[in-house]
Amino acid sequence: LQLVESGGGLVQPGGSLRLSCAASGFSLINYSMSWVRQAPGKGFEWVADLNLGGSTSYADSVKGRFIVSGDFAENTLVLDLKSLIAEDTAVYYCTTWSNWGQGTQVTVSS
Repeated sequence: LQLVESGGGLVQPGGSLRLSCAASGFSLINYSMSWVRQAPGKGFEWVADLNLGGSTSYADSVKGRFIVSGDFAENTLVLDLKSLIAEDTAVYYCTTWSNWGQGTQVTVSS
């Protein structure tokens, strides 16, 4: 089982990014998936879930700004980030909670 994140980068406050998490060795549609982030010098923070059946959950800090979805044809988990703020700067990971990707860096700065 492998998860590979991509799409991170440097973006100005108020900007947007799309993160992707490509899965291999298993089908995403059969799993609940999560996005988790770790800001510099801080612990892990849960961001969002895409649950079995398609329901979603979000941390209060990102609700209304981030959208999690699945491209099951591509076996990819997606996180759309909008209205980004400096506090969103972190390494973003996708996870089944048993398996983790390597993370992708998001930096929000002017």
